[in-house]
Amino acid sequence: MDIGVVFQLDPPARRVVELSQRAEAAGFSHVWSFDSHLLWQEPYVIYSAILAATEKVIVGPMVTNPGTRDVTVTASTFATLNEMYGNRTICGIGRGDSARRTLGLPPVDIAHLREAVGVIRALANGREATHRGIEMQLPWVKESALEVWVAAYGPKAIKVTGEVGDGFILQLADLDITEWMIRHVRRAAEQAGRDPAAVKICVAAPAYVGDDLAHQRDQVRWFGGMVGNHIADIVARYGDHGAVPHALAEYIKGRQGYDYAEHGRADNAHTAFVTDDIVDRFCVLGPAQAHIEKLTRLKELGVDQFAVYLQHDDMDHTLAAYGDTIIPAIKALG
Repeated sequence: MDIGVVFQLDPPARRVVELSQRAEAAGFSHVWSFDSHLLWQEPYVIYSAILAATEKVIVGPMVTNPGTRDVTVTASTFATLNEMYGNRTICGIGRGDSARRTLGLPPVDIAHLREAVGVIRALANGREATHRGIEMQLPWVKESALEVWVAAYGPKAIKVTGEVGDGFILQLADLDITEWMIRHVRRAAEQAGRDPAAVKICVAAPAYVGDDLAHQRDQVRWFGGMVGNHIADIVARYGDHGAVPHALAEYIKGRQGYDYAEHGRADNAHTAFVTDDIVDRFCVLGPAQAHIEKLTRLKELGVDQFAVYLQHDDMDHTLAAYGDTIIPAIKALG
């Protein structure tokens, strides 16, 4: 199982580049970032600097969307980075949450997401695509190779992921929910005539290595609020029976709104409904051995990558602990 890391793009950008270099040296396979241009710095500018300063890590957004970024520009950007640095990019994509809502816009619809996956992948890999009724191609693309992984929670997005995605991004690390989601993604892939095993599985969640669980929980409680914001939309649309696992629908009952100015922040004030139990289930906390044990169980469920959300007050220690202890232990599992 690969281990990636996810950064918010707070200034200074050079700090993110430095952390990416350290992540590569520690054995992380992927460097991901948020993509929400009103809240953080511009990812694709920073990706170029990361790729120039590293040699092996795969770089991309977790996640972009086809509403704030034109899909043809996105494809061209990835293909350009691949030409410059050698096929070391990946495109995580979803319907758009903070990037859209901070503009006063809703997430894009499922049809738009489905089309975007196909267009971005085709163009960035040098093939023809039909977009807005026009056949198009990037004639200069010769050797670019790009995978497009879809972030999803709801039933329609999960179905699209299985039908057209190269990978599935699940932003939480609850074992039971992960198993439920993987089963539904693979079922959708099989029903679409695809090899279910061909859809790669990425679980992304905050990880904090240490012994003070109470402090760790407070530092990552924001994540339960972020996930709850996605789930609230799904429950509002489909109800709380069957569209998502019961545990997801149940925990948001005490939710009371959300402020995107605090999105992804440890001091987020809209997380009182997120219990310690939910934090423990959604995140990976405790000493290094606890991380090894949970990641081992995720691997056994079929997870191909665990991506560490590194947004808390002890980023450096957690990064080092993964490099020194956790990544070697996971790699030893084969």
